[in-house]
Amino acid sequence: MGQGGGREQRGPREPRDSKQQGGGPEGQSGRPGHDEGGASEIVVKIGRCATVVKGGRRFSFGALVVMGDRKSSVGMGYGKSGEVPSAVDKAKKFALRRMISVPLVGGTIPHRVIGRYGASRVVMVPASPGTGVIAGASVRAVLELAGIHDVLTKSYGSNTPKNLVRATLEGLGRLVTRDSIERLRGVKLEITEKEAKKDAIVAKA
Repeated sequence: MGQGGGREQRGPREPRDSKQQGGGPEGQSGRPGHDEGGASEIVVKIGRCATVVKGGRRFSFGALVVMGDRKSSVGMGYGKSGEVPSAVDKAKKFALRRMISVPLVGGTIPHRVIGRYGASRVVMVPASPGTGVIAGASVRAVLELAGIHDVLTKSYGSNTPKNLVRATLEGLGRLVTRDSIERLRGVKLEITEKEAKKDAIVAKA
């Protein structure tokens, strides 16, 4: 075979840039990312919707994002767009606008509370130091970004991530501390023996 009959020799392939590999935005796989303002983000779910048009299918994406500073402030947002990164950016902006403040006692919540949204219910119970966050992925994202380290949870009804996140936020928004109740009523509340032991455990932690 002549010299021109062989295949053209190619040089070594250049490594692809990491930004061009299509890995998606940081936090898309459930790992926490960081916003410029200091708040952390967790993308809970990326949903895809297809609309059938004359030329074929037109896809759009919806992103459910939870943001928090891990110091008692947390919020959620849902954004839709034709591309995943822009949907996540929209959701982050909505989450920053809807941040709520969660009262904490040490690293747990002050009392038992049930959050409700739609057909979902999330029961949250205070836990002793070292217990950790006992919750599913959707509920855990909200609790961890709110700065809660020890809590027991149980969900009932619909297990849709959007409903669970909203139910968790609804429950956290109804939490109150003993000091806030005393200021509101203008009285001094008595502390039971069980509450005194709990306060002592929190103080040691």
